[in-house]
This record gives sequence, structure tokens and C-alpha cells, in this order.
Amino acid sequence: MTQSTSRAPGGLGLHVAIIMDGNGRWAAARGRPRPYGHAEGARAVRRTVEGAARLGVHTLTLYAFSGDNWQRPAPEVHGLMRLFRRYLAAETARCVENDIRLTVIGRRDRIPPSLRAAIEAAEAETAAGTRLRLRIAVDYSARDALLRAAAAPAPASREELAARLGAVDHAGGPSPDVDLLIRTGGEQRLSDFLLWECAYAELLFLPTMWPDFGAADLERAIGEFHSRERRFGGLPGTLAG
Repeated sequence: MTQSTSRAPGGLGLHVAIIMDGNGRWAAARGRPRPYGHAEGARAVRRTVEGAARLGVHTLTLYAFSGDNWQRPAPEVHGLMRLFRRYLAAETARCVENDIRLTVIGRRDRIPPSLRAAIEAAEAETAAGTRLRLRIAVDYSARDALLRAAAAPAPASREELAARLGAVDHAGGPSPDVDLLIRTGGEQRLSDFLLWECAYAELLFLPTMWPDFGAADLERAIGEFHSRERRFGGLPGTLAG
């Protein structure tokens, strides 16, 4: 049987995941240092979160810092950690006001204690949010998560493995399947992001650099998603039966 091309009108029910790529290149093209691009990227996060809430997206997962990003120069890494902490301080109240639940997925043993405390505070303050589930991936690696989830006895089902992935990554529940994966910046790869959850995701690669991304881009991407036929291994509707 062919599954529906969408769950509901607009973005309702969707899990959208975004690889926010292009901050450094955006800054370099303007003769500015990379931290300038990251700061502008944080503003793009605010626009995108506001747009997702308005469009009725259920879950929005943003790839902010991968497990491999620790290999970047120490000053850039330290600057990103400070930026994450400032973002949480500035946006937690806005999330509460707009009924948004914020969680951070990924490892927590390698991030600075001050950032870990800010994460825990933001999660506690926004725990009652129901309008949008905003997940930010920090020190995240899908392969690492899968290894940690599989360390226990073999899971009995896909649902059990999804629950374990949610547990090892502090997701606050089973790790949900991704419906639409967007990558900005022109590159066309997943970069170790939500590999299990993206098994049947629709993939959309955009040339737009992340600091230029906004609610209108998200709306167009969701429109593209709804124009596609999602088969999940089955036959097209016109051939089914």
C-alpha cells in the first residue's frame, strides 16, 4: 500500500531536520572572520524557529555542532561554545512565551560545564512547551549514538532502538523519524547527522548559505516536500493493486 505524501496540510506533524551549513563561507565572501558568520547564523536560527512554529511543524532538529567539529581550531570551538550559551540565555524566555519545548541532543561529557548547566536550565524552563519541539544537536554524531545504543543487549525491535537512541542522546523520548532533511550551503551529504532517523527522509540540498536562510525558505522547502510522493518501499499510487 502506498503511504500518503503528507500527514496533514501545511507543515503539521512534520519533523524537519536542518544541517545549517555555510556560515564560514558566507563570512569569507564578505571579507569577515568566521565568528561573524556564526553570529549571523544564530539570527537565522531565530527566523527559522519562528517560521517553523508558524507553519505548524511538529519537530525541528538543527545540527549546530558535530562530534567531528572538535577538530576545528580551538579559538573557533571556544567561540561556538560561548555562542551556544548566549543563544540559550537569550532565547529560553522566547521559547517559553511561544510554547516551544527546547532540548539539546548529543553528548554532554565533553562540553564546558557552564554550557551544560545552561542546557539543563533551558530544558527545564521550556519542558511544558507543546507548539513546537525544537531540538539542537551539539557534540552530536549519529554513528556514535548508534554504537552507544547498541552497547546493551540486541534490541528486540526498531522501536526499542529508537528509544535507546533517544536515551543516549538526551532527547527526552524516542528519537523520531525525520520527514524532511534540508542542508544549506550547497554541499550534498548527511555528515553523520540522524542517520537512523533519516532512513526515509526526503532530502533537499540548497545553495543558500545558512545566514541567508529564513522562514520563506523553510516554507518553500515544506512545499517541495508536499509535492513529492513518499512510497516507503511500496509502489506508486497509480500502480498499486
